[in-house]
Amino acid sequence: MKNKTVFVCKECGNESAKWMGKCPACGTWNSMIEEVVEKTSSAQVRKKVSPVLINEVSTQEGERCSVGSSELDRVLGGGIVKGSLVLCGGEPGIGKSTLLLQVAKHASGAGKVLYVSGEESDKQIRLRAERLNAISDSLYVLNETDLDSILSAIELLNPSFVIADSIQTFYSSNLTSAPGSVGQVRECTLKFMELAKSKGITIFIVGHVTKEGAIAGPRVLEHMVDCVLYFEGERHQSYRIVRAVKNRFGSTNEIGVFEMTDSGLVDVPNPSLMLLSGRPVDAPGSAIVCSVEGTRPILAEIQALVSKSSFAIPRRMASGVDFNRVSLIMTVLEKRMGLNLGDQDAYVNVTGGIKLDESATDLAIACAIASSFRNEPLPDDMAFFGEIGLTGEIRTVTQAARRIAEIEKMGFKRCMLPFDCLGSVDKCENIQLVAVRSLSDALRYIKE
Repeated sequence: MKNKTVFVCKECGNESAKWMGKCPACGTWNSMIEEVVEKTSSAQVRKKVSPVLINEVSTQEGERCSVGSSELDRVLGGGIVKGSLVLCGGEPGIGKSTLLLQVAKHASGAGKVLYVSGEESDKQIRLRAERLNAISDSLYVLNETDLDSILSAIELLNPSFVIADSIQTFYSSNLTSAPGSVGQVRECTLKFMELAKSKGITIFIVGHVTKEGAIAGPRVLEHMVDCVLYFEGERHQSYRIVRAVKNRFGSTNEIGVFEMTDSGLVDVPNPSLMLLSGRPVDAPGSAIVCSVEGTRPILAEIQALVSKSSFAIPRRMASGVDFNRVSLIMTVLEKRMGLNLGDQDAYVNVTGGIKLDESATDLAIACAIASSFRNEPLPDDMAFFGEIGLTGEIRTVTQAARRIAEIEKMGFKRCMLPFDCLGSVDKCENIQLVAVRSLSDALRYIKE
């Protein structure tokens, strides 16, 4: 009998009988790939299920336990919930396997831990564990890619913690497609999810990322898991950031900061101090911003370099902040403030390799660009936060009191903030608050 083939969208998992250039469900171009499916018997036994009244459902959260890292505990919402399924994604060499092996070492103190690897041999895992001082009598390793064999090993060992590295290398014999395909990734993740929920086993799965930075495989993969962690940072820099973009048991967009050392990843309890180390004094184009990532205020240095362009079309580059946001701010500076930036090259960078997605960084970016353009340094004892509108107004941002407390803690004497934020801030004795209503007020103050 000839096998039936269908075309599946690798982004959303939508199936089609024929190939299409554009997925009709999610609208993604060139995402349909061919997969072989087998016919299932129509005589299947239906499972008998019974609904439960919503007022009889227990609201108690599952048991939480520490993973041995205060930063990762913060990202997970106070520790890992027993029986949860966590997906970890990041570029190759960023430190995913290193951190999870350290987590496995800590978890082995409370029960058996199984580290399943489809990419490394047992010997390679042992050598890395020796380097990280992660050897334990309760830590087991398994080099296998067959999902059925992995599930049998879990049934036999009955661990309380499982790490699967990586989901793209595993395959189920029920499907004829190759490992890493949409069907295989979905099937393997579904089996791990059923195992985690039925047995109460905490499972971490590692996912590869595409060149765009998204986790490879169907988008439904991120919907199936309880928590999605992204590893950020440059491979050649020592600092790494773990960001929770989805968390059913805690806040999203929470971040944890780590430093890569010879003995593994080490927590960085004060990221502001790390990001401000080596900051230049009296340098034009340097501004300090206070951004809130999840529930944590972080101070970072934004550097801008504006110079006369030697090209017909000026170059614009942004690292650590949104490029389109920088272009918008430069347009506001030129249109509303009269700064002639049309023939200037502009480079904006956030030091330390951190990415800031918050609109509260607008004021610091604008002041840094204006400072570099005028070649006049900003006050060294001042920090900034505020959102800029298209008319040049400075709009209010959230958690102003928490930002000011962090700025004061780091020793700054002045803070420029939106005028509308003053109502939510208590009186401060050790820091001067410079409230501005518009971008012209801000630039007039730093010029004086």
